[in-house]
Amino acid sequence: MVAGGAVAPEDRELRALLGETRTIAVVGLSSKRDRPSNDVSAYLQEHGFRIVPVNPNETEVLGERAYPSLLDLPADLPIDVVDVFRRAEDTPQVARDAVRIGAKVLWLQEGIVNEEAARIAADAGLEVIMGVCIKRTKQRLDREA
Repeated sequence: MVAGGAVAPEDRELRALLGETRTIAVVGLSSKRDRPSNDVSAYLQEHGFRIVPVNPNETEVLGERAYPSLLDLPADLPIDVVDVFRRAEDTPQVARDAVRIGAKVLWLQEGIVNEEAARIAADAGLEVIMGVCIKRTKQRLDREA
């Protein structure tokens, strides 16, 4: 446990996880450039990750087709990380969906902590990171490399 209920693996595990990650489904990704989800996703895209927007209110974000939910993603699209920008109370269903699509990691962004979602994902064998920003984590690891 990290301060504020956040959970993150050791730095070496985070480096390995991000090094193996190719495709990130971003739940709650907005096309509005002033939203944190857009900023974080644009940064990840610029650093070589494929971003898959998941938002029922969008059709395309950052040049990528958006999908209404994780369950609407093409079956032949492997998702490494499900990065979540949703209210904490919405995350247990996102965790269930992440398990169903075979994701490897459930990542709840900074300020988002939900023990039920963490348990659902962890019980199914997913790595769980909560309350930590994926962009800031990558920036910090890159600086320290």
